Amino acid sequence: MLRLACLAASRLWPASKALPAQAALALGGGVGNQPADNRRLALNLAVILPVATLTWLGLPGITLVMSPSIDAWAVRRAPGPIHKGDLVEFMLSHPIAGPKPVSVTKRALCLPGERLHEIERPSVDGREGTRSWYYCGRTFLGASRPFGRDGRPLPHLRWGDRPIPQGFIYVGSDHAGGFDSRYFGPVQIDRLTRMEPIL
Repeated sequence: MLRLACLAASRLWPASKALPAQAALALGGGVGNQPADNRRLALNLAVILPVATLTWLGLPGITLVMSPSIDAWAVRRAPGPIHKGDLVEFMLSHPIAGPKPVSVTKRALCLPGERLHEIERPSVDGREGTRSWYYCGRTFLGASRPFGRDGRPLPHLRWGDRPIPQGFIYVGSDHAGGFDSRYFGPVQIDRLTRMEPIL
């Protein structure tokens, strides 16, 4: 294994040393005894600058999803009314999330007026604690976990059986271990921004 790593390094090193000269040549710069090619440089700038400008203008509207909570890698804002199943983004302030608020993207799973039902059961992993199963009507939304990955107790939402109040939405994850309304409860609609996946 070490031999393979050494062979790869010995082949990549000369190529990496030649890379700056090859880049200068590709962009129209003078390399060695070859003069600069201003037409080539102008053509490259004519292609690169508009692409870079569009990327710079378009990137602030794109959010990269850094967790498996939803089935998307990148999302963008899509203003409009929020429907069941839509992706939503909001700022989360919670001790589990850290000392500063973080932007999270979740899925709208239970809307105002729909009945959210919680069934609490003893934990089955041999440790003390309880888990709750959450349903929106008859649709299973997910089950809470009594402990986080680091072993700390993870308090879950105590809801019972009642409708989601007006102005709130229960948000959830596509991932069973996601951190969502099972732990911090329904979120105010005015804090949510509708999103759409682009990747």
